[in-house]
Amino acid sequence: MNPLYYAQLNTTTNFTFLTGASHPQELVYQAAALGYQAIAITDECSLAGIVKAFVASEEVGIKLLVGSRFRVSNGMCLIAIAPTRKAYAELSGFITLARRRAEKGEYEAHFEDLRFRLQTCLMIWIAEVGAHVEQQETIIQELTRAFRGRLWMGINRQLNAGEEAGWDYWIELSRRTGVPLIACGEALMHVKGRKPLQDVMTAIRHNTTLRQLGTRRRANAEAYLKPLSQLAQLYPESLIEQTCVIADLCEFSLAELKYQYPRELVPGGFTPIQHLRNLVESGKKVRWPQGIPAFIEAVAEMELQLIEELHYEYYFLTVQDIVRYARSQDILCQEPRLGRQLSGVLLPVYHRNCARADQCLVRTVYLQGKR
Repeated sequence: MNPLYYAQLNTTTNFTFLTGASHPQELVYQAAALGYQAIAITDECSLAGIVKAFVASEEVGIKLLVGSRFRVSNGMCLIAIAPTRKAYAELSGFITLARRRAEKGEYEAHFEDLRFRLQTCLMIWIAEVGAHVEQQETIIQELTRAFRGRLWMGINRQLNAGEEAGWDYWIELSRRTGVPLIACGEALMHVKGRKPLQDVMTAIRHNTTLRQLGTRRRANAEAYLKPLSQLAQLYPESLIEQTCVIADLCEFSLAELKYQYPRELVPGGFTPIQHLRNLVESGKKVRWPQGIPAFIEAVAEMELQLIEELHYEYYFLTVQDIVRYARSQDILCQEPRLGRQLSGVLLPVYHRNCARADQCLVRTVYLQGKR
């Protein structure tokens, strides 16, 4: 018998508030232990669980896919997975848009958003038995046109009543549209023993008791990461193989990301270090109008050289810009304290009225020791 290769593509962590019953790292560790090739973290309109999942995936050597799940306004449930850094940027921007439209803790997403904003993401439409989806045939045609070559129909087997009845329909729809079916079982917990906790969270989400939860409670404990042997019984081999097709298309890793400061902090014609030096010079004249002590000059130059060497100019320019704006609006600024961040706030920022001079030399030595 040939070995089974499988990627988990529909995974909700406890970062989807009061829904997922397992931590991201628990799901990643369990996926690796079960022999999965990859696991996608797909919290609802969120990337919040990705970082912890990434750290865990690096520890155990399993491929991590970055994605998110959405319930759009026409009733459809879709998963978007980012195969590249460009797709990750699209997905992040889309989540921001959907969240900003709604009250805190909610989101609002529409089909047109998906069509125009997710230009390179891989899309999975979750085929839901009995779900209310307006003009289902028309919608799948629209999805096919919008995401041709990167669209799948996800089959989510949870052993619920009616699943088998809809199976022939999805096979026929796939045949007519050319959209491949894919195994896309939902996981809300890494092991089925978390079902009681998941029930409690569901009751809290609905502001009711377990006794009164009724049909809002999940009918069984099948929303967990299953052994490969059990998956082989639930899904045809062709659907399982498609999960690895998606995994193989994904090249993006969080290791590619680095913080990018806004370039507009630096005026045209200046380099970041030149602009920072100018700010320091003007700040020194304000602080010491009668003359700048030699000690201050020496420490300032030492720190400026260190900042340039470590390419930290934008950090200090950002802090200066935030403090400048806050004070222009009479917003109280809390003075930064030693040890709160790796670099702290060094002497050049002190010259711009942001920190105390007696902390600066200590911070410089601390930063040099962390190089």
